[in-house]
Formats: sequence, structure tokens, C-alpha cells
Amino acid sequence: MDTSDEGTMHPLKEFLTTFFMPEKCYDQFFFYFNFMHVPCLKIVLSKTKGILILVGIVIAPLPQIWKVLWSGSSNGLCLTSVFLELLAISTHAAFCYTQNFPIGAWGESLFALIQIAVLTLLVQHYRGKPIKGIYFLAVYCGFMFLLASPLTPVSVVWTLYEWNVLLVIAGRFFQAGSNFRWGHTGQLSALSVFLNFLGSLGRIFSSLQDTGLSLLTQMYVVACCCSGVILAQVLMYWNKCVTNSQKEGQEEKDKAE
Repeated sequence: MDTSDEGTMHPLKEFLTTFFMPEKCYDQFFFYFNFMHVPCLKIVLSKTKGILILVGIVIAPLPQIWKVLWSGSSNGLCLTSVFLELLAISTHAAFCYTQNFPIGAWGESLFALIQIAVLTLLVQHYRGKPIKGIYFLAVYCGFMFLLASPLTPVSVVWTLYEWNVLLVIAGRFFQAGSNFRWGHTGQLSALSVFLNFLGSLGRIFSSLQDTGLSLLTQMYVVACCCSGVILAQVLMYWNKCVTNSQKEGQEEKDKAE
């Protein structure tokens, strides 16, 4: 009986000790039931926020790209929001590159940057403006080259990096406003929105641990609230049908952007 129980618990123990805690903390929690062991709680919190941030940065854009490709439409996606999200992740990657951080410390940002750039191109393509999308991609590549080159003063890169969170907040504000205005979320991926929300929570935990209740932490809270609003809209408009007049009206507005 004991052997069976141990065999049943083994996969769970392996999972927890691999991703969330060392074995000594597993023993503290599940053998001694010492759930208030502060050093172990800090370890679990640190690993959890790291996973949440990784999920929010690296995995979140993939479901959105897949949904746009699968449906053949970018209806509901706010181009301004996608662009600001791209600018935010780009400034972070450029900052890490100019500071000579090892690629392992910011490689996930580079991967996310590529994904969001592809998403921006897809939004333009499905709005009937593929040439404009290609022009945008060329200009963006030139911008990134200039931003990461010695031609750009370090102070400029620092300033853009410090505005990073505000860009994210603005982007999500535009998306939430677009959802409210049209009364639906179109092809906005619920999974991507949820993963972005988890990533925002991870950044709050990380900032609290590093800087306490600083201004940066408060901005992360605002960004998380914006993500929460979009998530609530996705749930609220889940069964909302888009009428032909709404679709035509939004497509006309999209083409005007």
C-alpha cells in the first residue's frame, strides 16, 4: 500500500522539485506540513514568478498567431496595440544587447520580438495591405539596427527602456478601448490574453521582491489590471456574434488606419 502511494506521488514530486522547489522544501511542505517555512516560500515564489514571466513573454503570442492564421482574419486586433507591444519588447531587447547581457538573460525577449513582428505583418496582410506590412517590417528592422548600434546614445536606449511598461499599458488600453467600442473581441485569442495576464502577475511578484512597493511595481499593477480588463472582455463577449454591419464597419476603420 505504501509502495503504491509512493509510486503515485512520485510524478508529482518530480514535477514540483524540477520546476518549483528543491527536495528539502518539498519535504518541509508535504512531510512536515510546515507551509510557513519562509526560505522555502521565497524559493517557490521566485520560481513561480519566473515561470509566469516566461509564459507571458514567450508563449503568449503563439496562440494569437495561430488563431489569425486559422481564421484568415485579424478582425478585432488593434494594430496600435500590437505595435506598442512590439515597441516595448524591442526596447527591452535593445537595452539588454547594448548592456552586453548574456543571450540567456534576454533570449526569450528576442523570440517574443520575432513573434510579435510576425503578428504585426499578419494583421496588415489580412487587412488587405500586405505591401504596407512589408514596408513596415523593413522600417522596423532598420529601427532595431539603429537602436542597437553605437550610433544611438545609451541615454536614449535607457529612456526607452524606462518607458517600457508605459508602452505596454498604452497598448492594452487601446485594445480594451477597441473591444468596448465594437462590442466584441473578434479574433483575439483568449489563451494569449490569459497568458499575458499571468505574465503580468509574474512581473508584479518579481518587482515586489526586488524593489518593494515602488513606482515600477505600481505600473506593473496597472498593466496587470489592463490585462485583466481585456480578459474580462473576452469572457463577457465570448458568445457575442459579429454582425455583417459591425464587421464591415470595423474593416473600413482598419483600412483607414
